[in-house]
Amino acid sequence: MLKLICGFDEAGRGPLAGPVTAGCVILPEDFPVEILNDSKKLSEKKREAAEKLIMEKACWGLGIVDHETIDQMNILRASMYAMKIAYEMMKAKLPEWLAAQGIEHEETDLDKIISAITDGTSCPDVPCQCRCEPKADGKYPEVMAASIIAKVERDKIMVDFDRLYPQYGYAKHKGYPTAAHIAVCREIGMSPVQRKTFKF
Repeated sequence: MLKLICGFDEAGRGPLAGPVTAGCVILPEDFPVEILNDSKKLSEKKREAAEKLIMEKACWGLGIVDHETIDQMNILRASMYAMKIAYEMMKAKLPEWLAAQGIEHEETDLDKIISAITDGTSCPDVPCQCRCEPKADGKYPEVMAASIIAKVERDKIMVDFDRLYPQYGYAKHKGYPTAAHIAVCREIGMSPVQRKTFKF
């Protein structure tokens, strides 16, 4: 039976502002995996170049959960929810992607042919087989690819927020708890995209 490896990863669990994002990726056999790595170990230029190719060649999904939902459900649950959204988006594209790859399969339940790997110690609530593994974003190309999508797309969102709220410096620190970010929040108050349940 055909078995597809699917990678999950998130970006934005640690920041004090903005959303958490998640990527979900199945790579084609001929993908140049040498361009991949844990997104944190790639330069911005290499991440963006890799993401472009992932989006062109792979079957992928992106999940975004905003700061208000994070405050409501906590960051771990929000991260898992973002992965679930990403999975559903990826699976919706999968039949057309398989056909384009010339891959035939008899299974009508696509969840049965997907084996997922999640970076970390928790698995999202998805209907396919899934296992979690710490530091998977440095071991498996599919998880690396998911890491790259999540990171690049979240960074874009934070740059957009920087245009709306330039005094907070989101384009520079992407909402992470830098000394400058904490200082401006204490000085002028939290921005509209701040996670109110996070300690400053």
